[in-house]
Amino acid sequence: MNITNDIKPVTYLKSRAADLLKQINETHRPVIITQNGEPKAVLQDAQSYEDMRNAIGILKLILQGETDIREGKVLSQGDVFENLEQMLQGK
Repeated sequence: MNITNDIKPVTYLKSRAADLLKQINETHRPVIITQNGEPKAVLQDAQSYEDMRNAIGILKLILQGETDIREGKVLSQGDVFENLEQMLQGK
């Protein structure tokens, strides 16, 4: 992977947007858009964006679980299933 192909100035985006979208959707690599030589935005295909959001959501859940464990907010498997059975029975 050659990252220099994935860095484009904003003028390139303005003049060749369709080509850039084609590249992004074919390679599934994000493109960094620069303005005055500094990175200002990242352009990526919709599927990669959705996958990234899903991965971040899973990582947040794992982090919350680890925090709960450290704080002692845990239940035994038996207690969890007992609570579920009570909820299902409307108790």
